[in-house]
Amino acid sequence: MSIQGQLLEVTVVGCSKLKDTEWISRQDPYVFLEYATTKFRTRPCTDGGRNPRFEEKTTLSLIEGLREISVSVWNSNMVSHDDFIGSGRVQLSKVLADGYDDSSWSLQSRSGRYSGEVKLIMYYANAGKAQKPAKSATPSSYAPTAPLYNPAPQYAPPYMPPIAVDSSSYLPVAYPPARYPLVANPTLYQPAIYPPPPPQQQYLPTYPPTQYPQTYLPPQPYPPPPGQPCYPPAYPGFYPPPPPY
Repeated sequence: MSIQGQLLEVTVVGCSKLKDTEWISRQDPYVFLEYATTKFRTRPCTDGGRNPRFEEKTTLSLIEGLREISVSVWNSNMVSHDDFIGSGRVQLSKVLADGYDDSSWSLQSRSGRYSGEVKLIMYYANAGKAQKPAKSATPSSYAPTAPLYNPAPQYAPPYMPPIAVDSSSYLPVAYPPARYPLVANPTLYQPAIYPPPPPQQQYLPTYPPTQYPQTYLPPQPYPPPPGQPCYPPAYPGFYPPPPPY
């Protein structure tokens, strides 16, 4: 059922745990409701402080597709502008379904911090009066439907006992089983015969082994004999003679 043009009664009961915007005196809060173009404001609760009471009622004309009310709380000032305390959203889904809702709705400051609660009582008289579809006079007005599928019942075949088998009809099997069948011409599968390797020449070892020629100088007596200027002895053509003293 459409809610367009239906009436919703809203009673502003009061607020609790409001953020205090006054330093010296007590604040004077009031509640402001806004639904589409409809606006409602309560009278300020003088010296209401953090828990003001209002008990004021208003009626709103509902609009299809708009199911929430904007609510804000302000502190009334006579000299300067009013101080903002907090705001929130009131959902109408419960009151439209049940016809009654007396919940408290939380408020938030501009920074998103908790700043109190506001209590509303909402009443909707047309809840649960949705129009039921009219029944047709004859069932022929409905579209024809296919008949229900009702397959024929299927039964399992009767139980047949197993057929006896004569064991004498089977040939005995030898154990262990026979090897692979013999090849008709085994010479085709014989490995090829290769000639033996040639004999290697034998070398007789010589003893004692051949001595290598000495390429180093024989040891010289130490100290060198007198008259020999250097060690080892100088051979002609290899070293120049020593200088005269």
